[in-house]
Amino acid sequence: QVQLVESGGGLVQAGGSLRLSCTASGSIFSTRAMGWYRQAPGKQRDLVAVISSGGTTNYADSVKGRFTISRDNAKNTVYLQMNSLKPEDTAVYYCNVKSMQRPTSGFWGQGTQVTVSS
Repeated sequence: QVQLVESGGGLVQAGGSLRLSCTASGSIFSTRAMGWYRQAPGKQRDLVAVISSGGTTNYADSVKGRFTISRDNAKNTVYLQMNSLKPEDTAVYYCNVKSMQRPTSGFWGQGTQVTVSS
């Protein structure tokens, strides 16, 4: 059984920073791409950032230059450093980890709320 545990969400003022963490545990093999998605109320879940097993990163245009994704393969952990936060960044953030067992859909975390006040 694979479990993803997220942490680091919270309430912050516009312009502030938060760092999200997501650690995969259990029987997860050959971790591949790791990513962060977000879903605001009434909207679909969208990709925020993704990092490959080799360290290649991709970002949504709306967060480029403000967010940084990184990973620690030894700890099966992915991070999302979020700077210069805006009210429109408010959403539930989910991590997704693809592995040999689930190379397409991946495993999902439970989500962590990020609220940015103006």
